[in-house]
Amino acid sequence: MTNGMVSVVMPAYNESAFIASNLREVVEAFDSFGTDFEVILVDDGSSDHTYLYACALILERPERMRIVRYDQNQGKGNALMAGAACARGEYVIFLDADMDLHPSQIPGFFDIMARTGADAVIGSKLHPKSQVNYPGHRRIYSLGYYCFVWMLFGLPLRDTQTGMKVFKAALLRDVLPRVLAKRFAFDIEVLAIAHKLGYKITDAPVVLNFSRGFGRIDRRVVWQIFVDTLAIFYRLRIRHYYDVAHNPGLFTADTRAAREVTLEDARALARHGN
Repeated sequence: MTNGMVSVVMPAYNESAFIASNLREVVEAFDSFGTDFEVILVDDGSSDHTYLYACALILERPERMRIVRYDQNQGKGNALMAGAACARGEYVIFLDADMDLHPSQIPGFFDIMARTGADAVIGSKLHPKSQVNYPGHRRIYSLGYYCFVWMLFGLPLRDTQTGMKVFKAALLRDVLPRVLAKRFAFDIEVLAIAHKLGYKITDAPVVLNFSRGFGRIDRRVVWQIFVDTLAIFYRLRIRHYYDVAHNPGLFTADTRAAREVTLEDARALARHGN
């Protein structure tokens, strides 16, 4: 797939029902690709047993699994940034923990990256070659948000919110110190900044099997995404906030509240059974 090391960053919030099996499936998939990799699960303040079940995977595959934990929920964007902050790979993959998007698709993203010279390849539900199985109302939201984002930013993408993205780590080291959005508008801010700075971004088709129902995207969240997206437009086009050079690698995620779980931590949990 690639000669460079790959870091897979997976944010998770209350995913205890499936997190152990999903993590095993991700590790097995990347084993089959024959590339050096690490999987970084960021437990974003889950109130269930996500953290405990994930820790079992450290004991099974300590050379591949890492866990970063927040005691309180900080937002998906913050979780992705925290994972990227400790990633060691030359490439960083953002992958949703629910596995609606299977990691077997990742080699195709790298093929597109190599063929086009792109710095980032973004999964797109609206790509003409995508195979998607998700509710009609979600399709309407996706299409509406795409039109809104295209009018504001003119990105060369049909979709910004799909939970499978591949980045060259150098792009993230340049972009993430400028990012302020910590929740659902995080994706669009990363991509708008990258496009502004001249990085090449392209999209890729995906196979999506939607399993969550309407999930956590309710009207309140939709409104917050709208407001946060306008704030990004203000910073980009009016205030020109992103034009200012920032300290590379000094991400704005609240990493002080995060703790990376060690192998000894996982062993201690296993011994005490909690």
